[in-house]
Amino acid sequence: MHRRGFLAITASAAALGQEDRPSAQNVAPSQPREILPGIWKFRFGDPEKITPANTHRYPAASSALQNLPAVPACPVSVSGHATPRGYNLGIPLEPNELVYGLGLMLQSFMQRGLKKQLRVNADPAMDSGDSHAPVPFYVTTRGYGVLVDTARYITVYCGNKRKKTGRPETDLSNAANDGWNGLPDAYARFRLGEPSEVLIEVPRAAGVDVYVFAGPSMREAVQRYNLFSGGGVLPPRWGLGVWYRGKSDFSQQDVLQLASEFRERAIPCDVIGLEPGWQSHSYSCSFQWDKKFPDPAGMIGSLDREHFRVNLWEHAFTHPTSPIHKALSQHSGDFEVWGGLVPDFLTKQARQSFADFHWQDHLALGVAGYKLDECDNSDFTGNWSYPEMSSFPSGADGEQMHCLFGLRYQDTLQSAFEKAGKRTYGLCRSSGALAAPSPYVLYSDLYDHRQFVRGVVNMGFSGLLWTPEVRHAASTEDLIRRLQSTVLSPMALINGWYIKMPPWKQADRQANNLGQVAPDWERVEAQCREVLELRMRLIPYLHAAFVRYHREGMPPFRALVMDHPDDPATFAVDDQYLMGESLLVAPMFAGQASRSVYLPRGDWFDFWTGRKHCGKQRIEARAPLGQVPLFVKSGTLLPLARPTLHVEDPASRQLTVHAYGSQPARTVLYEDDGSARPALVSVALSWKMGQDKGTVNRSSSGPGSTYEFVQWKRFA
Repeated sequence: MHRRGFLAITASAAALGQEDRPSAQNVAPSQPREILPGIWKFRFGDPEKITPANTHRYPAASSALQNLPAVPACPVSVSGHATPRGYNLGIPLEPNELVYGLGLMLQSFMQRGLKKQLRVNADPAMDSGDSHAPVPFYVTTRGYGVLVDTARYITVYCGNKRKKTGRPETDLSNAANDGWNGLPDAYARFRLGEPSEVLIEVPRAAGVDVYVFAGPSMREAVQRYNLFSGGGVLPPRWGLGVWYRGKSDFSQQDVLQLASEFRERAIPCDVIGLEPGWQSHSYSCSFQWDKKFPDPAGMIGSLDREHFRVNLWEHAFTHPTSPIHKALSQHSGDFEVWGGLVPDFLTKQARQSFADFHWQDHLALGVAGYKLDECDNSDFTGNWSYPEMSSFPSGADGEQMHCLFGLRYQDTLQSAFEKAGKRTYGLCRSSGALAAPSPYVLYSDLYDHRQFVRGVVNMGFSGLLWTPEVRHAASTEDLIRRLQSTVLSPMALINGWYIKMPPWKQADRQANNLGQVAPDWERVEAQCREVLELRMRLIPYLHAAFVRYHREGMPPFRALVMDHPDDPATFAVDDQYLMGESLLVAPMFAGQASRSVYLPRGDWFDFWTGRKHCGKQRIEARAPLGQVPLFVKSGTLLPLARPTLHVEDPASRQLTVHAYGSQPARTVLYEDDGSARPALVSVALSWKMGQDKGTVNRSSSGPGSTYEFVQWKRFA
């Protein structure tokens, strides 16, 4: 069928659908059905078939949900009604009930009072709801979360919209305790002290399913959401090491030379990433090796012997020279991107053809993972992507496919790794609802350091992972401060895709590519090495946090308010975050000699000096360039590894345990055998008062490398 004819038919169908659709009307709240412990489902009208939940490949972690506190009833009501525009939902908000989440929001944190249209888009220019990973899920300080199961560009009004009543407005000017007093004065305009509601418009839909996740706390509501998704991802240990991506036009010899330099200069690195130039055609993709890589198997083998994994850049748009172009031609959309096919990853045939090729031609060589680029949208970046009016064999239109493309792309390659019996960890530029089990970390071509940190703070509300990657820098100070942020994130990534030399040799992009080495580069390299070694020291602790994410749904990185929803001082903190159960990170930015840090309740110890601070207060933290404000919660046993160049060095299992406070709590680490379904041996650490050192109890013996505890230190 010609495209013009197709559009005419669909336009007529849309007009007919609007005639049949009921006019706007108020509908009583739907009666929810508890489908899993603490999770209720509301059904309104006739929901669409193509949604995040209906196309999700991971089963819910039902047994883990049984371990969360029982909740006797659904914690919030949901009402809905059809309109000529689609379907509208309403969820009440109590006075001072705050809203967080909605996906990877880089330009805002606390969402109550804001309007967001959740659209998939690269490099969003404003705080509009456009995002690499918008997620129709939010959580509130009342301790519940709401997921709207749709692949439409929904509009969310997070309170502050008042329907006409005919009554005079109440004067709130003298209200003293209406809840915004713990927030900056700018929040007063959002009427936080009044009852309100979240209003959601789902366009072009005759119905929708809504899931409510009970707490009773914010943390437990997010845990239920992540467990409903299938539980959080557990990366392989090498994925938690340091990553470096080489320049896009590097050759095989350039890659090997870079790896050799890292080992000779004692730069920690576990993963080398290859950017577009490894392919014979990259826009669109051939997925085949370019002549600059005459012996990819030999290169990967050589890197493997030096304990480097190889990660390949690609996007899904398939060039006519690709071996899978013919197989995908009948299982792709009706528009091309960069002259390539857009695979319909909602169909089994497209997924299988795509995955099988990667399994046979890449994974068989030893490729460890992928960076999945360009899978978002392009309203702000040149309008290169397929339009929303696109049509796909699965029945999806372009809007639905944009909402799901990154997710189902991740699923497709995950099936190749499962077939190969391997775990992976990689990068993806778009994601969405129910993404917690997926082994992919988000990134962006944007480069605002404060926004990048806000991404780390926000991601935990929505089951996402994000890296504040490092590329070039405005100065040595800017480079170090950015590097500190990335090593204290889900992926310690230096992305040198547009610079010839590592940034410690020359931080300025133009000078770097001219080959101008900075005169003090060895001093800067030494400073960067120390920062990267901090990451290597924290890997046992971070791995244990990811095990908890996998088993319990607990995000390994969280905003302060998630753990302290009853403390108004945490409500607007968008530049600090919790890493695991016991560390508080307060990144610094270029130009700062010090920064204000809020410490929640309890006692906290400065990681660098051991000085104790009382909680429930703000302190002014000063940190020299080589240190980032990092605090340890009292009662913690913190395992620190010997820093090594890669995680496979047996010395990386040699741990020193720091005990903070007079009564440190039991801590559990895990020995991971590295398999696709790892046998995790739990290693429980405890240290009673009066003992010279702590005790270690293993649950069993296993095939993985074991930890060795070489020293115990107390900080009281």
